[in-house]
Amino acid sequence: MAIQWFPGHMHLTKKAIAERIKDIDVVIEVLDARLPGSSANPLLAELTGHKPTLKVLNKQDVADPERTALWLDWYNAQSDTAAVPLDASEPAPARKLIDGCHRLAPNRGGMAKPMRVLICGVPNVGKSTLINTLTNKRHAKTGDEAGITKLEQRITLTDDFYLWDTPGMLWPRITAPESGFNLAASGAIGRNAYDEELVALELLQRLQTHYAPLLEARYKLGLPEGAVAQLRDDELLEAIGRKRGAMLGGGRVNLQKTAEIVMTDFRAAILGRITLETPAEFEAWRAAGALQDAEREAKKQARASKKKGRKAPEAP
Repeated sequence: MAIQWFPGHMHLTKKAIAERIKDIDVVIEVLDARLPGSSANPLLAELTGHKPTLKVLNKQDVADPERTALWLDWYNAQSDTAAVPLDASEPAPARKLIDGCHRLAPNRGGMAKPMRVLICGVPNVGKSTLINTLTNKRHAKTGDEAGITKLEQRITLTDDFYLWDTPGMLWPRITAPESGFNLAASGAIGRNAYDEELVALELLQRLQTHYAPLLEARYKLGLPEGAVAQLRDDELLEAIGRKRGAMLGGGRVNLQKTAEIVMTDFRAAILGRITLETPAEFEAWRAAGALQDAEREAKKQARASKKKGRKAPEAP
């Protein structure tokens, strides 16, 4: 199942970024450190062209530190790009972003050439919290829900440093199904766009493979050591529901409620420090998605050619 979500205000955001970018010196893209590849917007790269970009791996305090290090190396190896880990609620680390922007655009600064920065990211990535921390004010609304910010805002951080905030924006079509599930699990996609039970099952599969001890510690299912990793995902979801008392009549497990429990525990970092993807995994997903796209487009072109051939008028 492919997960897609691109509500109307995101079209307006895309237009606003396209109009603003010509006057921007540096782009700050806020990523979720638990899914740094899936939360990076490929549409943003198209819109911003070759503008220097500072990738902020936000929520690093709840991500797997070993995997965060892999992602920092991966992004810092890219041209015109720098990456930093951050907990957006911490004032001191947040302020180092200003210095990071000046390193990427060393010729900007001072009243004659003020630094002009565009900050963006997918919904619910913590961008608004970061802005409020940077300014020590409540400029931006925050909440554990996709799509809180709806309007572009200009914020003056210092006399020669201007920041434009944009609403969270996804892209019209998510080509890698794994990225769609990860985005849904993180809360970046509106709840009406996916089946919570299916997303919870995908999340549990990922956690069973890489973080089974955290599941055992959280849910205390009373199973032999190593058994959690061996269960089918649906068996594990049902076992968690029974343990947590998410029951319906007749001894049936309320799978919807159990799925909500699992995703809430992940989003609130109750399970522990987790990162759902590595650079190698993400690159493989992206390559597979691109191949499927190419195959789909080839079939579409073949059908169009065949249809055109049938309709071609006969020669006199």
